[in-house]
Amino acid sequence: MIHPTAIVDDSAVVAEGVEIGPYSIIGADVTIGAGTRVESHVVIKGPTTIGEDNHFFQFASIGEAPQDLKYKGEPTRLEIGDNNIFRESCTVNRGTVGGGGVTRVGNHNLIMAYVHIAHDCIIHNHVVLVNNASLAGHVTIHDHVILGGFTLVSQFLTIGSYVFSTMGSAINKNIPPYILVSGNLARPVNLNIVGLRRNGFGREPLQAMKRVYKLLFHGHNPLDEVVGEISGMIKEHGELQPFLEFIELHRESKAGIIRSGERKGG
Repeated sequence: MIHPTAIVDDSAVVAEGVEIGPYSIIGADVTIGAGTRVESHVVIKGPTTIGEDNHFFQFASIGEAPQDLKYKGEPTRLEIGDNNIFRESCTVNRGTVGGGGVTRVGNHNLIMAYVHIAHDCIIHNHVVLVNNASLAGHVTIHDHVILGGFTLVSQFLTIGSYVFSTMGSAINKNIPPYILVSGNLARPVNLNIVGLRRNGFGREPLQAMKRVYKLLFHGHNPLDEVVGEISGMIKEHGELQPFLEFIELHRESKAGIIRSGERKGG
């Protein structure tokens, strides 16, 4: 299943049944799990570990050295889970010592054409990064996030589960779960209602989330008061727990949490 023009390093571990297309290069210290397809002209460098049933389209660059001037050739790594799709010309870099030494991509993610995932990023599961989205270093993306085409995410940021960004958004703040953001610089517009409904959230959870959204983005209460109100709602609406945990974890971070809401009509 390896094309005769492909180059596979002797130290690479390639599971039985893996397909490697013409002119692709699999470097040293690369492990590729069963069922994975590597199309033509793909470069995978190590140390990189790839799980099962992934699909790498042509001209993808996977596991290359980080674009960090502090990087001096240390043996950092890239870890990729199962059932991911990496489309044409996307780039995924290994980690750096200063960032924990690993870039990690979870399971069931769709990485579209020309996406860039920089060093030390952590991508969880069921994430969609649309064409030309770019993540700077040390970005964490939680489950079921969709970043629209040409979205830019600054370094050291976290984006909570079920967030949606529209095309061309420039994100420079941590974004709590469930939010739809837009603009340069990105601002919260609404809950990601369509995405939440598609993922099984019913009427009552959505109503509770809308109340929290108004408190957080359209109110003028201090963050401590907002946290107190959310805490009082959690017993009845457990789906608000990620909101609370996100705020508590990131409220003192250097970038802070996105707060400025956008009202319809101005």
